[in-house]
Order: sequence, then structure tokens, then C-alpha cells
Amino acid sequence: MPVRRELKAIASQLLGRHRNLNSDKKQLIDFARERLSMTSFVDLGGVWGVDAGYSFYAMDHDTIKNGVLVDIDFTPAVLSRQKNNPRLKIIHGNFGDPSVVERIGKVDAAFFFDTLLHQVNPNWDAVLQMYAGVARIFLIYNPQYVNLRTTTRLLDLGLDEYARNVPHPITEEPYKTHLRDLDAIHPQWQRPYRDIPDIWQWGITDNDLIARMNSMGFAMQFYKNCGQFEHLRHVENHAFAFSKLEL
Repeated sequence: MPVRRELKAIASQLLGRHRNLNSDKKQLIDFARERLSMTSFVDLGGVWGVDAGYSFYAMDHDTIKNGVLVDIDFTPAVLSRQKNNPRLKIIHGNFGDPSVVERIGKVDAAFFFDTLLHQVNPNWDAVLQMYAGVARIFLIYNPQYVNLRTTTRLLDLGLDEYARNVPHPITEEPYKTHLRDLDAIHPQWQRPYRDIPDIWQWGITDNDLIARMNSMGFAMQFYKNCGQFEHLRHVENHAFAFSKLEL
């Protein structure tokens, strides 16, 4: 009985710690652990808005031996928690930079949670290719566009149509500044504003995403339509798990 009570207490503590995380993203991580034998991962751009909550969620399971967290900015909360998680390595940098990819090494899984739609120069599909040699499992959670026949660079639609296809009012900051002069150079990223990942960049379709993964030798093992994205009736959150086919 004491052991059972202790296990329940631990389970309750973990549940409370991760209560505010997206349940569908946690389901992806659990699926990869339980069904795809994931024991290591890299969480790409996972700090913003959740203080790397999905990295720490994964690390709280004994089956995960080590993890890597890659991002440009790290909050004090993340740095504090990482000190108590020595198995979680942090890398400061843009995960689309080839030099950053080299520093990661090999892991079982790569997490792309709400990040693919932001990737330009290199574009989202090129980024996937970069990680095909890093991980054998891809966990992807992304706002997918169901009103487009093919994947589209949203800025190519023009600003009026762009505004109708992103969740943020483009008359408010930071979009107001980001879109004022798309060819000006962003001071932090040192690239044109049109090519920064801070704004929505792509309307990605399921067909194109699945085809890209298949072309790299990955098969879809899990799919879930997680519902409409905020007020955008043509954008839905979709969850995917892909694994590399055995040769």
C-alpha cells in the first residue's frame, strides 16, 4: 500500500506539472515512447510560450535517456529547470542552421511543434530534409491549410489575403513593424523581414507534408485532426508521427 500511494503521488505531481500543455502534443510524445521505442529526442524551437514544457514532459519519463533542446532564446524558467535535468542538453541557435544540426548528433525523434509553418531560408521542406539524417522519428504538430490545393507561401498572396489567413492582426505589433518594409534587414536575424521565422510564412497542406516525408523514406504511423485553429476556419491543427522505413 505505501508503494501504491507513493506512485499515485508521483503521478499526481507529474500531471499537475504538465497540466497546461497541449494534450495532443503529449499524446504524440507518448505514442513515440510506447509504440516507436523513442528513448531520445531533439525539441526544435520548443521554448516559446511553454518554457520548453514538452522537453520536460518527455524527460519526466524514465524511458527517455537523453534529450536536446534547440532555440534562439531561453527563458530563466527553462535555464533553471535544465539545471535539474542534466540529461537535457541545450543548444543556442537557429535549428535551420546546418552547424546547429551537426551539434545535435543522432537522436530517436525530432519534435516539430508549431514550427514548420515559420521556416524559410531554408524552407520547411528543406528543414525536414536536414533532420532526416538526425532522427528516425518525426513528431509534427502544425496548423495545416485545408483550403489550399498546394502548399503556398502566404506572403505571396498579397497583404490583404495574408491578413485573412493568419491569426494575428497585421495592423498591430509586432506584425505592423515586420510587414512595413519586407525587404529591410531585421537587426537580430540579419535577413529581410520577409524571411524571418517570427511571422507566419507557409500554408502547408497535408498532401504535401506527407509526400515530402514519404520521399525521404518515412511512413506515417499516427495522424489526428486536432480541430480548427482559433478563428481561422480553413486552418486546422493536425498531429503526425512518422518513422523511417527499415531497408
